[in-house]
Amino acid sequence: MKTVTYGPFPLDKEPSLAAELSKIRDAGFDSIRVFTLPDATFLDEAERAGLIVFTGLDWNHYEDFLSRPSILSASRIRLSAWLETSAVHPALAGVYVGNEIPSDLVRWMGPLAVREAIEGLIELGKRAAPQLLFAYANYPSTEYLEPGNADFTAFNIYLEDKQALAAYLRRLQNIAGDRPLVVSEFGMDTARNSAEKQAETLGWALEISHHEEAAGFTVYAWSDLWKNAGREILDWSFGITDREGNPKPALRVCKDFRPTPPVANHRFSVIVCTRNGGARIANCLRAISEMEGVSFETIVVDDGSTDDTKEIIAEKFPDVRLLSIPPSGLSAARNIGAEAATGEILAFTDDDCEPDREWLVRLGRAFLDSEISAAGGPNLPPPARTPIEAVIRSAPGAPSHVLFDDTHAEHLPGCNIAVRRAAFDAIGGFDPIFRTAGDDVDFCWRLSDAGHRLGFVPGAFVWHWRRPSIRAFLKQQTGYGKAEKLLLAKHPVRFGKNGEARWTGFVYGGGAVNVGANSIIYHGPMGQAGYQSIVNRMLPLRPIDSAFRDCRTEFLLRILNILQPMTRSWARNRRVKLPLPRPPSSPPAPTHEFNIPGNDSTHRDHHLRALLAKGWQAAGETDPWDLEKGGTYILIATERTGPNLTNNLFRVWGSTAAAQILESELKSNHSPLSIK
Repeated sequence: MKTVTYGPFPLDKEPSLAAELSKIRDAGFDSIRVFTLPDATFLDEAERAGLIVFTGLDWNHYEDFLSRPSILSASRIRLSAWLETSAVHPALAGVYVGNEIPSDLVRWMGPLAVREAIEGLIELGKRAAPQLLFAYANYPSTEYLEPGNADFTAFNIYLEDKQALAAYLRRLQNIAGDRPLVVSEFGMDTARNSAEKQAETLGWALEISHHEEAAGFTVYAWSDLWKNAGREILDWSFGITDREGNPKPALRVCKDFRPTPPVANHRFSVIVCTRNGGARIANCLRAISEMEGVSFETIVVDDGSTDDTKEIIAEKFPDVRLLSIPPSGLSAARNIGAEAATGEILAFTDDDCEPDREWLVRLGRAFLDSEISAAGGPNLPPPARTPIEAVIRSAPGAPSHVLFDDTHAEHLPGCNIAVRRAAFDAIGGFDPIFRTAGDDVDFCWRLSDAGHRLGFVPGAFVWHWRRPSIRAFLKQQTGYGKAEKLLLAKHPVRFGKNGEARWTGFVYGGGAVNVGANSIIYHGPMGQAGYQSIVNRMLPLRPIDSAFRDCRTEFLLRILNILQPMTRSWARNRRVKLPLPRPPSSPPAPTHEFNIPGNDSTHRDHHLRALLAKGWQAAGETDPWDLEKGGTYILIATERTGPNLTNNLFRVWGSTAAAQILESELKSNHSPLSIK
């Protein structure tokens, strides 16, 4: 999507809606983002202009809405009422349920509780309008706040350096999990930069966003006319048109932007191994036949099938090279396919996978780097069709990639891995002792041990159907456990004392990376880091699809969360270890809380600076407070209550007497400068 934000405008300066939307479409945009819930007239005009609309639920999330539940309740009522009348409008595509809740307020209210509140709004919207897309417009200062049930990950990003933007988009692709990534705001202020600089920056930002496989890019903003908190903003000029409606050079850049098509100069051999895959192979090969942008051949190795697999291939896919062998196991079949291949790059997938049409061309980008010997991307479960499918796609134990960082992998599943023939031959291909599973783990470890680098490409995905029943799922986990036993014997140093693989990197789970009950958040000193994140060794699993989430499916998922590791452990070493969840940790209870009204000049930063000047010290990067002095700790947050009006919140840990003295002095002086 190529999107631009529109409004909100000062009441007495609103431009002609029909004329402006027509100009937006003429400028090459296909969608607009607005920060309110518009009326039918607005949506009608957008439809006439050929634009789709992403709206915003504007509510007071600049105050502590958890301690005042009426704020959150009012937002829920407003969203429900608006969706009841507007959800079916053909111009409407989705709703942002919030936008950049300030990081200090998130810290004050509790990140997990705030995330759950956002998820509640999304859940309400999905129930009322399942055909729409719902998301939260996040930003780097609360990177950990991703709602688990959003339809896409959206981030407002203002990075004015090419390399920094590209690197952060790669990070966000992994923060997003299985979801598409949308840049929900990107812009440059021409009050502090030239209009030519704005145009240049938007040009390369659009190109980088496309290259890094974002699903959409949102230019902030259409016009310099803008209001915030009820007043016109005159000292910022982010528009690609000025306050009189005249175009800036950036508008022409946006209109003329055409993404550079991906280039892959390598010849690929796609190798699919199957055994009794008659029910699956046609969908797999149909998807492969529709791939574009690169030269490739397709080889199917039939590993002793007794069903109609060979007949289906011969009848429906005459261009496919079919190699029939006696039952030999998955690794041996892959090696035979590789030996027959003529391509420079060997790309492996499974018969229960359906590669995206740009799978190879996106993998090809990785191989433009001569240091990359193998590359792969995500394997995504298709949308669930039944409650059982919904549970299994959210259960642990699915084939997953493991990442050292945002671009380099420790492990790539065999259903989505491509390797240079020279590297494949150098390590002797797959080890035939692995007949059904574990072959890809051993293969990747041997590649790494031989000095080869594995690249990760987030847009090079395959749809990978999970097992259709609980019985089949547990049988698969038994097979994985048996494969781990072989791996343990071959690579003992890579396993722990309980027989579990010890990964150096992060294990991908498919869910968006977000705060949990035991997460450690790196807020930075005094909670002021511009990029605040969490570190989890195991990334979150996919949530159950909202269409199938109920007491029954949640119960089944809890059962599988217990049975899956037990099944693998028993198959691996004939021992069962019950998974014991860690109790959630929580900071100590504060001694005292109070508030002091303020304005735009007497806010959180003002109080922090003044306290530092009086000998208070910044707390640690993960502490739940900002400052400490003599055994007393303090956390400060600022609510925005109106134009030039704030309310400063103080939470104190320490003796009751010290907390009361601190409050008394702060309130009597309206400034901490006199605090002894």
